[in-house]
Amino acid sequence: MSAFEIILIGIALSMDAFAVGITDGIEEPDMRVGKWFAIACAFAVFQFGMPLAGYYCGAAFASVVAKIAPWLSFAILGVLGGKSVVGYFAEALRAGKEERLKPFLSARKRCGLTAGKLLVQAVATSLDALAVGVSLLAAETSVGLPFPVALCAFVIGTVTFCLSAAAVKIGRRAGGRFSDGAELMGGAVLMLVGLKILLEGVT
Repeated sequence: MSAFEIILIGIALSMDAFAVGITDGIEEPDMRVGKWFAIACAFAVFQFGMPLAGYYCGAAFASVVAKIAPWLSFAILGVLGGKSVVGYFAEALRAGKEERLKPFLSARKRCGLTAGKLLVQAVATSLDALAVGVSLLAAETSVGLPFPVALCAFVIGTVTFCLSAAAVKIGRRAGGRFSDGAELMGGAVLMLVGLKILLEGVT
């Protein structure tokens, strides 16, 4: 396994975090730089830690993870996304008019992403990296790794950080243009990401 392949693994693993990062930016287009950095760091830390956990826990643990991870990710992201979608329409029905809905949406965007929700997102989008850690263990014993497993995990985390930061920026720009539907868009994307993870895991 080459260094280039490790980078490709990092890109593949970070795609779900990339999509979720876009939704975070969409829902909070006026996000401060510190929060933007925290989102990218959260995704990166878990994408760094999960391969290490899979590597050291070994194949026995990975077999369990492989069975439940797609369903768990689907459930977590489905609940988060569904909550946003339901909340959007519930408040729209209460408001009755679009003009009365806009202040509510603005207030929700000011509240933005909480630390708890970010933690859940980071866990849900990094569960598949556990199995990748076992793959690194197998590669090390068969064809070898280009550098120690901790450094491989660091590369994966770094790639995730860069792509997640870019995703939030993209989402912020999109959220600024489509602010009225930001919560609905973000919730729908979260649900689609969860469905994607599930379909990839069971097929």
